Amino acid sequence: MLTQDGILQIAKNKGLIKTSEIAGHFGVSRQYASLLIKELINQNKLVKVGSTAGAAYALPKFASKHPDIFPFSIVKHLKNDNLEEHRVFEDIEKQFPLILKLDENIRSIFIYAFSEMLNNAIEHSQSKFIDIEAQIKNKELSFIVNDSGIGVFKNVMKSRKLKSELEAIQDLLKGKITTQPKSHSGEGIFFTSKAADNFVLESFDQKLTIDNKINDVFITKPKRSKKGTKVLFSISINSNKHLSDVFKRFSRDVVDEVPVFDTTMIKVKLYTVGGVFVSRSQARRVLSGLEPFKHIIFDFDKVPMVGQAFADEVFRVFQQGHPEKKLEAINTEEPVKFMINRARGANS
Repeated sequence: MLTQDGILQIAKNKGLIKTSEIAGHFGVSRQYASLLIKELINQNKLVKVGSTAGAAYALPKFASKHPDIFPFSIVKHLKNDNLEEHRVFEDIEKQFPLILKLDENIRSIFIYAFSEMLNNAIEHSQSKFIDIEAQIKNKELSFIVNDSGIGVFKNVMKSRKLKSELEAIQDLLKGKITTQPKSHSGEGIFFTSKAADNFVLESFDQKLTIDNKINDVFITKPKRSKKGTKVLFSISINSNKHLSDVFKRFSRDVVDEVPVFDTTMIKVKLYTVGGVFVSRSQARRVLSGLEPFKHIIFDFDKVPMVGQAFADEVFRVFQQGHPEKKLEAINTEEPVKFMINRARGANS
């Protein structure tokens, strides 16, 4: 007679077992054997190895001693119906336990980034299904969260009444931008993109790439229009990054021993298409949505020149209206530095 104890004993003797082997050994149907095996998995007494078609099963102790038996990637097609990101992650850990072998700093970054991006898809995308993939390859950990919903850039554009998806990307990069302010802080994409080595956000006709290895950001047109939103996150498994350091980098104040997200960085080059920053309207677009931040860093990398009106609007008018804020300019070429100093001089 087939029992759960009998299955566990065979697993102990053989290491890896398959449903067909159990069914044949005890002379029962594969459906009945599968039912008992599934119950053992739910009780954490067996671990599933591989995809459903060619799945095998092992005792947790055996699995922990033989991580090589597990695949180096996992793919799931999820119905977006009462999905909970923490339960999805628990399933991934069971079927892809190589994650448990990662250094704690990488694992904590992966848990945070994956959970934030999956939660965004669950709660914002309005997609019926969500596809996820995680893999370890060439000493790099990566994951994909892919939906076919309304699209992150279009959603932000509509909710904030912006003129284009490009403006939505610009706002998302500032942080604290959300389409559901009552239930979301809008920090997920911001900090996930900072924690990654490489972060890609693709939706319809816009593709945002953040390459932290070279400290640059790119906005391009994908080869094919992508319905919904696709997130790609990757990080070296040997990285010395720590999630706490990522948070601290953009948190100058501490309240009740908890760092406060009060600092942001603006890549100024993203606010024009091959032109020079000359107008006050351009400056106001850059400044839009920065009210929640106390420390604002303007990165002028690859910006050769700014106009007097642009510099005046940012570093005199805005500063006078918000004297409590610290405005910092970095990577400035001499013509840019001259205009900024000129505007600041008019403040005194």
